[in-house]
Order: sequence, then structure tokens, then C-alpha cells
Amino acid sequence: MALTRKIRNRELRDTVYSAPSPIHGTGLFARRRIGKGEYIGTYHGPEAKRNGTYVLWVYDPDDESDIVGRSGRNLLRYLNHARPGNAEFDGFDLYACRTIRKDEEITFDYEG
Repeated sequence: MALTRKIRNRELRDTVYSAPSPIHGTGLFARRRIGKGEYIGTYHGPEAKRNGTYVLWVYDPDDESDIVGRSGRNLLRYLNHARPGNAEFDGFDLYACRTIRKDEEITFDYEG
């Protein structure tokens, strides 16, 4: 079964919302319980040419020259850093590393 990508905010709103964060500025929070391993959404936006706010860089650890960045335009841009995070990226797709409770902030390890 193919994965239906959640890219637009209206597709993400059943799962997440943004609100003030105790970690930093605005954060991303679970609107409902999200199970371990569950797909949350896809980081979406135009290709980034340089680093900046809301830019997510993805690369293969075996080939760091093949790096791609996106300047986030959807709700996932509000993800904050935590170590360990409760979510992780596989490419630009975000998945829960563990069960995330309703209204819990969703985080990932920026260096992971």
C-alpha cells in the first residue's frame, strides 16, 4: 500500500497543530495520540540554496556531497530540537520514534 503524503497544512491539521513552545518560540504539537512508527507528515517547501530559518538539510551519511535542503512552508517547520527527539526523519518524511501523547510537543534531534 502506497503512503499518502501529508504536505499541505489542511492535510496535517488532523494530526498536528502549532502553539507557543516551552522549548523555543513556536512548536509543533500532537492533536491526537500518534503511535510509534506512525507517519506524521512530509517536510515541504522549495529547495533551499543556503541555510536559514526553517531549512531542513537531508543527506546520505555515506555521501555527504549529495545534500538537499528544503525551506519549510508547512506546519512541520515548527519542529523544535530535543535530544532524544520523539520523532525522526526518513528523508523528508517524519515518523514517531515512540508513542506521542495528545498535546505533547513533537521534537527531533537536529544532529541525528
